[in-house]
Amino acid sequence: MNKIGIFYGTETGLTEAMAQVMYRVLGDDIASEPVNVNQAKVSELLQYKSLILGAPSYGVGELPGRATGSEEGNWEEFLFRLDDADLSGKRIALFGLGNQQKYFDRFASSLIHLYQHVVAYGAEVIGAWSTDGYYFSRSHSVIDNKFVGLVLDHHTQPEMTKARIVGWLDQIKPELLEKLH
Repeated sequence: MNKIGIFYGTETGLTEAMAQVMYRVLGDDIASEPVNVNQAKVSELLQYKSLILGAPSYGVGELPGRATGSEEGNWEEFLFRLDDADLSGKRIALFGLGNQQKYFDRFASSLIHLYQHVVAYGAEVIGAWSTDGYYFSRSHSVIDNKFVGLVLDHHTQPEMTKARIVGWLDQIKPELLEKLH
């Protein structure tokens, strides 16, 4: 597929809304319509060379899925189906949602689980994002003082969401497009 694939997991619809914003900012000439992982086949994801994957955080920083109380399958189940897939040659950017006031001691920690899985399957992860402007005490999704991807806190900093998305997409777009040619 000669477009950027956007896949997300969601419970409340907020991660889907953020994926839709990214799709509109990138444009349908270079990005495919976002796909919910609870409706996706592994073969759909594997057809893309460049991907954006998004997930909210649940509980103590877990990926959503039936084990965290999701009514439908989500990232937890999709990653189980993805097990043993070869993601080498894929360039992947990650985004996650969290609430730094309510979960300041585990802010957006689910993103590290997604990161670890795609790296273990051979993907190249791009799009690390600065922790500047966020207020939390701990996040497992921080490596070398940066988040492993874009982190959005639409609950306590909604006024920063669009600017963060646009800034992050400006950062990763050249690398994602490079993989398509």
